[in-house]
Amino acid sequence: MEGLIRSERLPHIWCAGCGIGTVFGSVIGAIQKSGYDLNKTAIVSGIGCTARMAGYIRLDSFHTTHGRALPFATGLKLANPELKVIVVSGDGDLLAIGGNHFIHAARRNIDITVICVNNLNYGMTGGQLAPSTPFGAKTTTSVTGCPEEPFNFCYLASACGAIYVARWTSLHIRRLTNSITEAMQKRGFGFVEILTPCPTSFGRRNKIGTALETLKFYHERSVIRNDIDPKEAPIDFGNNIVVGKFVDTERPTFLDNYQLSCKNLIGDWPDFEGTIVPENQAG
Repeated sequence: MEGLIRSERLPHIWCAGCGIGTVFGSVIGAIQKSGYDLNKTAIVSGIGCTARMAGYIRLDSFHTTHGRALPFATGLKLANPELKVIVVSGDGDLLAIGGNHFIHAARRNIDITVICVNNLNYGMTGGQLAPSTPFGAKTTTSVTGCPEEPFNFCYLASACGAIYVARWTSLHIRRLTNSITEAMQKRGFGFVEILTPCPTSFGRRNKIGTALETLKFYHERSVIRNDIDPKEAPIDFGNNIVVGKFVDTERPTFLDNYQLSCKNLIGDWPDFEGTIVPENQAG
């Protein structure tokens, strides 16, 4: 993997036992496995622990502002449709401050692959409550226990129109790598969620133990159920953690529909470089 790692930026900032490094390895493995031209592959991230992946990978990479990875990636894809655009970020960045962007990027079926590392809290900024924090869990902003029900991110992605939806843990390395590869090879909005340990912020505060103990917990509780409705796959740490590939379908992307609407409106096709192609010359 050395050819895709910016080794001059090491050592990395991730804590001992953090699962993001494992996910980073799977992302690199999936990019290599997909066979895409690296000169036409871009990585976009927001702010947070996971977002630092963009700075460590030797590709065109963009470390954007908090919660804005998806609109930035959307603009990148629309400006250059030939790019394979991958978004890597955390649960807070993508689905809290960036939640509205997530909903509409999935609805529009923007042709990007979104990789969400879910460590159940805002790990970088102090361990605050996140939309993924389990009910009753302690964070710096829920010292007596989280009073909110967490989001089921996979259900949300599916309901909003994502064409590929999967969830794994950082323990499922081979399955995770294969899933990211599949999502990249799809045309449309693909979403892969990964549960990872955060021993420094979340684990310590909730007396979960070491990162290895968290992985053992994932091993004992994870149940693979492919092709089910994500509504039936909440993350229930008191019982089973349902993982698997839940959605794998097809529908027109935003660019497909945009070209069609332009043709219906004016009878010409924009070629996405600023010029208009007469209808009788359009491919």
